[in-house]
Amino acid sequence: MTHSGSRLRSIIGGSAGNLVEWYDWYAYAAFTLYFAPHFFPSDDPTVELLQAAAVFALGFFMRPIGGWLMGVYSDRRGRKAGLTLSVTLMCFGSLLIAITPTYATIGVAAPALLLTARLLQGLSVGGEYGASATYLSEMGGRKHRGFFASFQYVTLIGGQLVALAVLILLQNLLSEAALDQWGWRIPFVIGGLLAIGVFWLRQGLAETESFAKVDQAAATRSGFWPLLRHHPRETVTVLALTAGGTLAFYAYSIYMQKFLVNTSGFSRETASAISAGTLLIFMCLQPVVGALSDRIGRKPVMIAFGVFGVLFTYPIFSTLAATRDPATAFAICLAALVIVSGYSAISGVVKAEMYPAHIRTLGVALPYAIANALFGGTAEYIALWFKDSGFEEGFYWYVTAMIGVSLVTYATMRDTRDHSLIVED
Repeated sequence: MTHSGSRLRSIIGGSAGNLVEWYDWYAYAAFTLYFAPHFFPSDDPTVELLQAAAVFALGFFMRPIGGWLMGVYSDRRGRKAGLTLSVTLMCFGSLLIAITPTYATIGVAAPALLLTARLLQGLSVGGEYGASATYLSEMGGRKHRGFFASFQYVTLIGGQLVALAVLILLQNLLSEAALDQWGWRIPFVIGGLLAIGVFWLRQGLAETESFAKVDQAAATRSGFWPLLRHHPRETVTVLALTAGGTLAFYAYSIYMQKFLVNTSGFSRETASAISAGTLLIFMCLQPVVGALSDRIGRKPVMIAFGVFGVLFTYPIFSTLAATRDPATAFAICLAALVIVSGYSAISGVVKAEMYPAHIRTLGVALPYAIANALFGGTAEYIALWFKDSGFEEGFYWYVTAMIGVSLVTYATMRDTRDHSLIVED
């Protein structure tokens, strides 16, 4: 039995590292409006954002590879080892973005180096998600697993929020010209240095009892083909439940900042403030929804997300597109994030509860990363493509349809709280 004090310290330690990982990942999205012209110069701001979003999406396509490689590594070497490796790759990616010269200096080598950095970060985050979801779920304890596992998204959102906070701070400390010219490099320097600190922090994490009890002969069977051969239903379920949830998350949070500027017409500073305020409340909601799932089950919470997402996604985006009042925009963005909390707070624990310990990290990481690459990572690009094509409303219907696909999955799957394969406590 894991003692409550040791469990809490491990969850805090794992969560703190997770926050830095996701800060590094989201700094790219938060500062795209500033650095895109330096790597993809164009007379059309939408084209600049579209090209930067393409690099953002390509980074996501490394996440399945990272989920596969580091999922197997974590199942064989331990959750702690996987967490440490992932933050090392993130450090290299962030520092590379910080020091890469612009297109005006080195030509096409600039976007090529930017892409290389994002591919490294994609490998890192692909491994981070599975390792952290598994670690927090196994450390959480049976009665409060939903609550403790929800801290994965607390720190995931926290990383995004810290990236936005750095953006707002720099917007107030630097002139717009300075931020456009060189200030956008600062957050990537910060991210690289923080990642070095997290590397040392993760050296002191305790290993989970679930991994400690895994027969090492069984652990060597963690791999792509064993996953598909022995757990096909669970793997397809993770793909389907993630598709709509991750698309909604990226549409309502990451893309929303650009939407407020590029469609609603708010200033970059106002859009950043709205995003930061709504994300702060969203972050605080995660443990509440996680605890609710411990009481009523995971399935009803996910179904609520699916139903409200299908009903209100189009009205949310179409109303926001015509909104010019910051307070109204804040309320609409917050409503969208409240809806997606039904997915985000418990998605990690739901996946972890489906798999036995010897293949759990890979089972969580790989199908999630594939769905995330196909639907989450491409959200901004598809949204901007629809806008550039003159049919922006097409994106609203696309998000609605994919949430509907996931809703069918939620309605037909078993409640993992009552059928969990995490059985160590």
